[in-house]
Amino acid sequence: MAQLFPQWTNRLPLILLVGTILLGAGVYGFFAYYGSPWYTDVGYRPVQPVEFSHKVHAGDMRVDCRYCHNFVEVSHEANIPPTQTCMNCHVMIKADSEKMIPVNESWNNDTPIQWIRVHKLPDYAYFDHSVHLASGIGCVSCHGNIATMEVVAQNQPLSMSWCLDCHRNPDPYLRPVSEITNMTWVAPENHSEFVAQFKKDKNIAPPEDCSACHQ
Repeated sequence: MAQLFPQWTNRLPLILLVGTILLGAGVYGFFAYYGSPWYTDVGYRPVQPVEFSHKVHAGDMRVDCRYCHNFVEVSHEANIPPTQTCMNCHVMIKADSEKMIPVNESWNNDTPIQWIRVHKLPDYAYFDHSVHLASGIGCVSCHGNIATMEVVAQNQPLSMSWCLDCHRNPDPYLRPVSEITNMTWVAPENHSEFVAQFKKDKNIAPPEDCSACHQ
């Protein structure tokens, strides 16, 4: 009696099994990457209402971050500077520049500039800038080298796993508090010795439990 199915069909279950595994791995990999903050959030660069260059101000002119974000060491948030901060300089410097038109309008009409927030955390997550800065975490660790950015873009995913990685091993990111806004600071050769003493003096032990960020 002739065979109903050809001989190669004996390998069909194995082919289906391997195909299913490869398909599943492909689907998982697709969503793991394209659905992760590394793809969806990193690089977010909204067009702001004022053509403000951090490269010029923080980079070329070396304006300290805390001049504009002056609450950052005492508040949980890095405040957006009011128009008054801009006018402290620009009432005399390039006051007639075309780029200053929306700033002058804000100043003359006593209306705030509608800056677009770049770095966002969900409402159920709590982050305190002052605590991190007092613990020696520099601005560059989370925001990247702002002093090289014409337009600020999100540099890190700000995801829970990314935060936990730092809390579990903060040593590479710790620096003297005096250097927190220094975008070009490089850890010295004796950094491990500094970290050991710094953690002891500051009693640094980042929490890893849920209540630390989900209060």
